[in-house]
Amino acid sequence: MKKTRDYGTAWRILRPSSITDQIFIKAQRIRTLEEKKISKVGDDITGEYIGIVNYCIIAMMQLDSNDETPYELSPGHVEKMFDEKAAETEELMFAKNHDYGEAWRDMRISSLTDLILMKILRVKQIEDNQGQTLASEGVKANYQDMLNYSVFALIKLGAA
Repeated sequence: MKKTRDYGTAWRILRPSSITDQIFIKAQRIRTLEEKKISKVGDDITGEYIGIVNYCIIAMMQLDSNDETPYELSPGHVEKMFDEKAAETEELMFAKNHDYGEAWRDMRISSLTDLILMKILRVKQIEDNQGQTLASEGVKANYQDMLNYSVFALIKLGAA
C-alpha cells in the first residue's frame, strides 16, 4: 500500500506475462543467493519473498481486471482488492495445510524456492498456450500456491 501511495497503480500497465516474469526474477534471485551465499546488491532473501507475495496478489488482481478497468485505481480500492485476494489465498492455505498435515514445516526453504520456480514455469507454459489447459488448475491456482510457498518461507525465516 505504501508503494501504491508512492507510485499509484503503475502496475496496471503490466500484462500477466510481465508479472509472471517479475516473479521469476525474484525467485531466481533467491535461488542464486541460496547457492552463492553472498549478495552484491545488499537486498536480502526476505524482501524477495515479500516481493513474490505482492506480485502474486497483483497478478490475481490483474486477472480480475479487463480493458474497462482504469489504469489508475484509488488506494482504497486497491487495498480492498488486495485484502480480498490475500484472504482467499489464506483460506486455500488453511485447507491445504489440513489435507497435507503442514508438511511445509519439515521442508527446506530451498525446496520452497524450487517449487515457486516450477510453478512459474507452469504459468509461463499456460500463458504461452493462451490459457488453454487440459488438466491444470489454471494460472490463478499457481499464483496462490506461489504466494503460500513464499509465506511459508517467510515464516521459516522468522519474518512472518
